[in-house]
Amino acid sequence: MQTFPEFTLVNPSGLEMRLTSYGCTVLSLRVPDRFGNLADVVLGFSELERYPTDSPHFGCVVGRFGNRIANGRFSLDAEEYSLNCNETAGGVPCHLHGGHVGFGKVLWDGEYVSKAGAVGVHFSRLSPDGEEGYPGNLMVHVTYWLTDAGDFQIDYLATTDRPTPVNLTHHTFFNLKGEGYGDILEHEVQIHADSFVPVGSNLIPLGQLEPVAGSALDFRKPHSIGARIEAAEEQLRVTRGYDHCWVMRETPGELLSSAFVYEPETGRTLEVLTTEPGVQFYTGNFLDGSLRGKSGRAYEFRGGFCFEPQHFPDSPNQSAFPSTILRPGQKYISTTVYRFGVA
Repeated sequence: MQTFPEFTLVNPSGLEMRLTSYGCTVLSLRVPDRFGNLADVVLGFSELERYPTDSPHFGCVVGRFGNRIANGRFSLDAEEYSLNCNETAGGVPCHLHGGHVGFGKVLWDGEYVSKAGAVGVHFSRLSPDGEEGYPGNLMVHVTYWLTDAGDFQIDYLATTDRPTPVNLTHHTFFNLKGEGYGDILEHEVQIHADSFVPVGSNLIPLGQLEPVAGSALDFRKPHSIGARIEAAEEQLRVTRGYDHCWVMRETPGELLSSAFVYEPETGRTLEVLTTEPGVQFYTGNFLDGSLRGKSGRAYEFRGGFCFEPQHFPDSPNQSAFPSTILRPGQKYISTTVYRFGVA
C-alpha cells in the first residue's frame, strides 16, 4: 500500500487541518459552527491511496497551469509548445490543471514551519524541463499557514530558468455544513466582481470579458447558490452550473477580498482573499454520487464548491488577458487566504 507523509496543524481556537505531501493536499479541515461545534468542511477520502485514482482534484495545488489551455498548445517567443491534453470538453481536446500528472498528482517535499501567530507546512518541488510539455525547470514553493485568527493562508513562490507559463491555484471543495452533508445550494455567496470570463461549448474563453449585470452570474449582492443556477442562460448550460472565472482586477497585486460565503444552518462563513486577478467559482457540477467520502456518505451533484484564485483560463493564447509568463530572474509570488468565521 502506498503511503504519503502527513502533517497536522492546530490553532489556539481548535481549528485543525490535516495535510499530505501528495499534491499538497488538504485532507481535512475542522472548523466551528455558531455553537462551537467542529466539523470537517472539505471533501476528500479517509484512504490516502484513493487520491491518485479517484480524486477530482480534492484539496490539492493545481499547476503548472491551473484551468484550461486550448488544444494544449501555445506560442512563446516565436516557439510552439504542445502540452499533454487530458480533457475533451465539447469534443475539443484541451490541457486541464497541468495535464495527466499535474502538481496535484505528485509527491512534494514537506516540513513544518512556524512564525508569529501561525503554524504551517512548507512544500517544495522542482518541476523539470519538459514535464507535461512545459519549458524550463520550475522551482516551486508552497506554504500553508493556519493562523491564530482562523485563516488558512497559502503563499506561492516560483522561479524558472526558461520562460514558461505559470498559473498556480488551490482546489479544495468546501461544504460549510460539513463534508457529505448534501448539496451546497443554500450557501449564500457574494463575489466582488463586475465582470467574468465567458466560455464556449469547449469551456475555453471566448476572448473577451463580459459584465455580470443582468445575468445569473451577478453575485455582487449576496444570494444563494441555488437561486439562479438553473437559469436558462447559455453560460450556465455549457458549464452545467457555475464554473467561471470572475474578474477581480486587471493585474495581480494587493491582497483583497474577492468573495464571501455564508451557510445559514451552521452560521459558518468563509471569506476568500487573493492577490490574483481572477477567481474561478465552481459548484461541483461533475460530482454525481459515485464517490463516497470520509463520512461514508456519497458526494452528490453540487455537493461542494471551489473558489480557485488564479489568472484567467487559456491566458497563454489570449493576448488581452493578464500575462502568465514567468521569465528567468523573475519571481512568481501569489497569496490566497481562506478566512473562516461565524455569523
